[in-house]
Amino acid sequence: MLDGSAEALMLRPLSKQQSEEKTVARQSTLYEPSRHSAQSYEDILASDLVPSPDFYREGENPPAELESYATSRYYDPAFFQKEVKYLWPKVWIWACREEEIPNVGDHMVFDIAGYSLLIIRSSDNEIKALHNSCLHRGRQIIECDGKGAKALRCPFHGMAWNLDGSLKFNPFAWDAPQWDEQETRLPEALVSTWGGFVFINMDLSAAPLEDTLGPIPDHFSRYDLENRYKAVHVSKKIRANWKASTEAFMETHHVVGTHPQGLAMTADSNTQYDHPSEYVGRQICAHAVQSPHISEELAQQDIFDAFFGSGQHDVDDESKLIVPDGMSARAYAAHVMRTQLSSITGEDYSHAGDAEFTDSLMYNVAPAMSFWAGFYQNIVYRFRPNGTDPETSIMDIVILRPVPKDGPRPDPVPIMHLDFDEPVTLAGATMGEGLAVVFEQDAVNLPWVQKGLRASRTGTVEFTHYQEMRLRLHHRLIDRLIEEGEAEK
Repeated sequence: MLDGSAEALMLRPLSKQQSEEKTVARQSTLYEPSRHSAQSYEDILASDLVPSPDFYREGENPPAELESYATSRYYDPAFFQKEVKYLWPKVWIWACREEEIPNVGDHMVFDIAGYSLLIIRSSDNEIKALHNSCLHRGRQIIECDGKGAKALRCPFHGMAWNLDGSLKFNPFAWDAPQWDEQETRLPEALVSTWGGFVFINMDLSAAPLEDTLGPIPDHFSRYDLENRYKAVHVSKKIRANWKASTEAFMETHHVVGTHPQGLAMTADSNTQYDHPSEYVGRQICAHAVQSPHISEELAQQDIFDAFFGSGQHDVDDESKLIVPDGMSARAYAAHVMRTQLSSITGEDYSHAGDAEFTDSLMYNVAPAMSFWAGFYQNIVYRFRPNGTDPETSIMDIVILRPVPKDGPRPDPVPIMHLDFDEPVTLAGATMGEGLAVVFEQDAVNLPWVQKGLRASRTGTVEFTHYQEMRLRLHHRLIDRLIEEGEAEK
């Protein structure tokens, strides 16, 4: 595990394997990260009415070489198989929420890159991740999520397993001398929890989850994700490689091309990037601030209206929120959101910074997760291959919301599965119409990214230096895990 120092994150010399895969270093010069000429995110923070915690300030950004990566990494079956063999069995990824399996016998099936894990509450205080394959003839034991299972029975020949993975019943034990019934167990994966999420890692010798999450548990302690509930869960199939899908959410400067409706309230080119560790990269984008791409200065009311979207445009004049004279759209937006959240939870948020209500502070956790910080609502992403197809993927979008002060804790919503041609806007009623449109714009764009990668004449992908540093470090981590896996042969 690398630490957060510049030396730890600097690019290593290219291996022979990487050279053959067209990973090309431009030159040996190390470049210091550059910035857009507009005001920095730090400048925006400094002008906030209510300050935010110190961790919103920029952290480590190592100097690094510029390099290109082969487009074939996004569609080549041979490279994909290396990821299946050496990447996915070696990394931590969240499989479900603890609230989805609250009682003994409750279980979720988690499939990734051809692997299938059964996440089950085996006792009141233990969660197991069992490989979902019968030891007899390999049949998947459990096909779908369920509640209150007493045992795990293979539908093929009737072998049954206890909830902890030990053998419960073998109907042909007399004819299976190779199995000692006292020792026979379903293989397990590692299980760890944080923030109400259940994480799994198929590598039994893996470093603890905390090594992957880095500063996240400390920074998120203010937001109490454990006690939030799953209000939205969309699982969307996309016709693009999992890396292309993941990387679309590792930077903000695509707003000008993909989400132009957001320019009036998104400081896209002002976004701050840093990299606390090899696994964790952050992007912090200010909202309720206009984009540098808009040359004329917008009225604060126009910025505020754009920030709240249809909630401001579809109301009569008497109900419309008006930015007070002398107050910025950003400060007033934060004030409104504090008031709204206090009415839901009964908590006082006067101490919470403006940025903690208005901005998107996203922690990208390699290789395929993202967590949004903040008080109002927390968005979480997960990306994975769609089975064993190198050119399609699945994106999970989860929104966690605070538990209301009155009444019982809401049950977690069921997963809304959307096929390739089903739009994300189908989830608009729960997700919010404006946010659903944004995700649909991304989903529509990605198949064309995949098609363009295949059509590339140069055969290389170029990443910008500062804004896309995380994408380059993402590929470096993938290469490292593949190299280490191949070296173990």
